[in-house]
Amino acid sequence: MCGPEEAALLRLGEVFSATLARINNLILQPLLSTDPESSDPQDRECLRLLQQLHKSSQQLGEVTEDSLYSLWERQRHPCSFGLESLLLLRSADLVMQVHMEYIESYTSCLVVQAFHKVAKSKSLCQDRANMAITGGGRFQQASYTLIVCSVPLQRHPAQELVMHAVTIFRNLQSFMGQALDQAVATQALWHTLSSQLRDVLCTPTHRLLQDSQDVPVVVTPLRAERVLLFDDALVLLQGHNVHTFDLKLLWVDPGQDRYTFHLLTPEEEFSFCARDPQSQVVWQWKVTQAVCQALRGKKDFPVLGAGLEPSEPPVCRCGAYTFRAEGRLCQATYEGEWRWGRPHGKGTLKWPDGRNHVGDFFKGLEQGFGIHLVPQASEDKFDCYKCHWQEGSMCGYGICEYGTDEVYKGYFHEGLRHGFGVLDSAPQAPQPFKYTGHWEKGQRSGYGVQEDSDRGERYIGMWRADQRHGPGVVVTQAGVCYQGTFQADKMVGPGILLSEDDSLYEGTFTRDLFRTYSGSGKGLYTQGVLDTAALPPDPSNICKRQLGLGAFPVESRWQGVYSPFWHFVIANCPGDLQEALLGFHVQSSRELRKSQEYLCCERSHPKDSAGNVEDILEELLQHREPKALQQYLRKALSNSLHPLGKLLRTLMLTFQATYAGVGANKHLQFLAQEEVKHHARELWAAYRGLLQVALQRKGQALEDDLENEEEETRDLQVHGLMLPLVLPSFYSELFTLYLLLHEREDGLYSQGITHLSLFPDTKLLEFLDVQCSSGTDHTYSLVRDKCFLSATECLQKIMTTVNPREKLEVLEKTYGEIETTVTRVLGQEHKLPMDDLLPLLVYVVSRARIQHLGAEIHLIRDMMDPVHIGGLYDFLLTALESCYEHIQKEDMRLRPLPGHWDSRELW
Repeated sequence: MCGPEEAALLRLGEVFSATLARINNLILQPLLSTDPESSDPQDRECLRLLQQLHKSSQQLGEVTEDSLYSLWERQRHPCSFGLESLLLLRSADLVMQVHMEYIESYTSCLVVQAFHKVAKSKSLCQDRANMAITGGGRFQQASYTLIVCSVPLQRHPAQELVMHAVTIFRNLQSFMGQALDQAVATQALWHTLSSQLRDVLCTPTHRLLQDSQDVPVVVTPLRAERVLLFDDALVLLQGHNVHTFDLKLLWVDPGQDRYTFHLLTPEEEFSFCARDPQSQVVWQWKVTQAVCQALRGKKDFPVLGAGLEPSEPPVCRCGAYTFRAEGRLCQATYEGEWRWGRPHGKGTLKWPDGRNHVGDFFKGLEQGFGIHLVPQASEDKFDCYKCHWQEGSMCGYGICEYGTDEVYKGYFHEGLRHGFGVLDSAPQAPQPFKYTGHWEKGQRSGYGVQEDSDRGERYIGMWRADQRHGPGVVVTQAGVCYQGTFQADKMVGPGILLSEDDSLYEGTFTRDLFRTYSGSGKGLYTQGVLDTAALPPDPSNICKRQLGLGAFPVESRWQGVYSPFWHFVIANCPGDLQEALLGFHVQSSRELRKSQEYLCCERSHPKDSAGNVEDILEELLQHREPKALQQYLRKALSNSLHPLGKLLRTLMLTFQATYAGVGANKHLQFLAQEEVKHHARELWAAYRGLLQVALQRKGQALEDDLENEEEETRDLQVHGLMLPLVLPSFYSELFTLYLLLHEREDGLYSQGITHLSLFPDTKLLEFLDVQCSSGTDHTYSLVRDKCFLSATECLQKIMTTVNPREKLEVLEKTYGEIETTVTRVLGQEHKLPMDDLLPLLVYVVSRARIQHLGAEIHLIRDMMDPVHIGGLYDFLLTALESCYEHIQKEDMRLRPLPGHWDSRELW
């Protein structure tokens, strides 16, 4: 670049630079040195703005000097310095940003009339600051014009730089004009307002975009006297009242006619009605574009609303707002996602009193999963609710940890405990307790189990209005049990009292039973009959001394557990309600509450691949063949995210709460046994319910057996398929009850086993009437080769499985081993009848030394598939029962068991 144009550009730049220097040295610096410690907030604000203007003008001066230097070098050495060396091209964005900051600083001073308030020579200050803007504009315009006009850009290496710089400069020119016009209009506005309104509205950030005095509009129902649209807020004036609405939380809804449109805010909804369609278009367009601009957080280029960004503001957006209107949200601040003026999506609510809610919202109300904190009077104590919500109230499954250290896990309805739930007190509480059962409107009602750790008692039965009411069973740590009727937490009328030694009292109770065992010494007033005869194992007495039978039918005990599952199925298994209906698994949040880092809750989310409803139903359809179905059910029941797995875990919780610890009482064995069988039936029905939904979703016709399953077919599937899969989950508590119930029998059995273990093998065989000729090779071989060792080892495996069918299979293999040995000794195939099998089986049982064989036999008998009754398994189990009974008898050492064969013939 050489010639008069370049020289003129340099002179223009030098003049501009000198002007900036004079403004800083002669105007801004003296202004900034006046009264820096003024007590007037307005004066302090003006000084702050002038300081910002001073800083931005210095930056603009530095950029201008650098631009001049690069132009000067280019003029002196045009061959050595290409166009890309010019600061105006290589750093065009930086040059524009510095100019914009200066313009923003200047217009802010202009809006609040900082020059007028601080300087004595008012007009001079403002005029010279304005000169910096216009001079800078002329300098940049001349620079870019010269570059564009002087350089042939076709195929020039700097073509893209030049075109980018030209675009930026045009945007800068548009921004400069728009900013100055808005600032002047805003400054003029203050003269039309009262001093009171001016003090409220006059801020550096406000830029007036539209005034209803220029384009009239009527606002209903607020009846505003004047409407002011700023670039960050909509203001409605009613006398001395000012209603300000943040544009980021303002929604424009087009009206049904050409004169009206509607505006929505978090707490207000009003309409703008213009005199003519043109005025309505002006207001609606300007409000819409102002909202877009506020959401983007920057001015539009080249003119308001004509940029590349969408001209329609998004319906869904993020923002913060503090509610003012009376109601539950009064003074609460919501920060999060919005839609049409309502909290919608994920967000956080905070109240001044310390309450917090973090979670999902729908149309302004808490909906879906959320965490709610309520501070307590004591320091660092909170009630923490991790629940599902519906229309602003807790509804569905939740986990609540209270400031008292009590924990509730269960279901809610309309903010109250309702349905199944577990309330557990703090371990260090003065009166620790745990309630597992049903609730109604916040109170314990229906079937439930409560353990009182302090008194060592457990109540199993019916409740009403938070009190024991109806049939119930009480078991104590001391072994005393009671069954009867309760009213208002007191027992009344006929009942049964069982002592630790199995003495049974039947009569009428007229005082609280617990006084007898609480140490008050007041005694118990009763009348009735005491039965101490015929102790177990007499079957009739076992049944007579089993509690709870008939008092609360098994079908009605845990309906609160099954109901949410069936609601889930009937609703077609909606994925978004899976947690609310079936519960979620979450770690303890006591440390979470202390730190208040509750924005993230570590829980198994239903969207996880292992728990996705769509995947669950799809996989279910692919595993319907018997073998595949068994594998699928085993996998489903062991998966805590699968609906069947969740259901099973809740049932395990209820079973442990009823029969573990204090509840491990032999008088509850029948109650527990029928409960396990019922759970197997219900889980099979639950599987079929899911299968039905899966077929419906695929549009496949329902099969006849799904809609009308015959009872016989259902029982086969329950006992043959589901019960063996379910039993391991309850086995520990259930088998403990069998151990306790048959403790006396097993004690006698153990004594018999101890006696028989004293016999050498040959003597024991002789004692059992399995005799052989003394001194023969057969006898020596029988003892030396341990012919029944394989049968003994096989029978011992009966303790390694919990599946009744597998236990019976072990017994069948044991019989096979015994029969194989007999066949080998005889040298010919021989089938053993019952009377011949018994002595050999007694020998094998005595050498197997199976502990608690009576409990094992009774559990197998109670849980075996009815299809085996009368078959081989039934025959073998009867033989084992006979063995067990014979070993218990006192004369076992005196009288051998009968046999049909001549054992000498065997050997």
